[in-house]
Amino acid sequence: MSRLFRPRPLAGLAALVGMGLLAAGCSGGSPAAPGGLEKTNLNVAAVPSVDSAALYIAADRGLFAAEGLHVSILQTKVESTAIDSQLQNHFDVTAGPYVSYIRENAVDSKAGFRVLAPGSIMQSNNQEILVPKTSRITTIGGLAGAKIAVDGTSAADGTDTLGTLLVSSVLSDNAVQVGAHQFVPMQFSGMATAMAQGKVAAAWMPEPYVTEAEETTGAVPLADPNQGSSQNLPVSGYMVTASWLKKYPHTAAAFRAAILKAQAIAARNPAAVQQGMENFADKNPQSAVIATDPEFPTQQSAVLLQRLASLMLTFGMLPQKYDVNQMIVK
Repeated sequence: MSRLFRPRPLAGLAALVGMGLLAAGCSGGSPAAPGGLEKTNLNVAAVPSVDSAALYIAADRGLFAAEGLHVSILQTKVESTAIDSQLQNHFDVTAGPYVSYIRENAVDSKAGFRVLAPGSIMQSNNQEILVPKTSRITTIGGLAGAKIAVDGTSAADGTDTLGTLLVSSVLSDNAVQVGAHQFVPMQFSGMATAMAQGKVAAAWMPEPYVTEAEETTGAVPLADPNQGSSQNLPVSGYMVTASWLKKYPHTAAAFRAAILKAQAIAARNPAAVQQGMENFADKNPQSAVIATDPEFPTQQSAVLLQRLASLMLTFGMLPQKYDVNQMIVK
């Protein structure tokens, strides 16, 4: 397959940067709990990618406040940091790739992550495998033996992430032996520079990091992961633990209601996605406008999510078959 051209993070809580505090009511203090909400002040962590756009839209348009919620959105560079902190009850909700949560549930029965609301489904051009502008790699076959940057902070992270799954699927579908390459985990913000400096030969990124890499270093897309076995895979969701859900059912319902309203807005209004990314995900207007959006579903598909889990099993990311139905909040 030839190179495609499109028309057109961190350890511990100290690594998380506050991005916005959304007041539900007066700024002088927390509002009274309306409608039986068990909790109104929520900490939500998210990797600032377009897959979490509904989170930023809900903040930008006051949808959380309308549900009686006062939400603090915090930025995390990689999902493993947010997962560890959520298990320690530092976060109420996290937004990130399903792969990491399915993996966590499968290897640790006490983890108990649940999908409170869907986030995104992959579409063409919103995830890419990129190479430097001067690269001699022009086909997927050229990635055999190459160092490929994927999301993560450690060697362990780099073997069980969304990036490794998508790259492995694309390589396998194009008859490249899986394992004939080296995954190098790093933060998205450092991938373009690492490619330009020759530290890695390619990198997998989601939007808006793809657009930023193209603009800052001239990186070019080699392959779109939205193909073959990985086409239209569900990418991310809004996650809570089972214990949190049991303790705060009305709060969970209120958060879910706000997110689903925001998902519907994101699905029909790209301008709202762009505005939310600018205001709450710290993205510049140019990359926010150019970035290609995924699908923003308002219903969770167990069939699609099971496809993702089955693909994880295929590439050795799960110890055994995992039934995703137990994760989905009805």
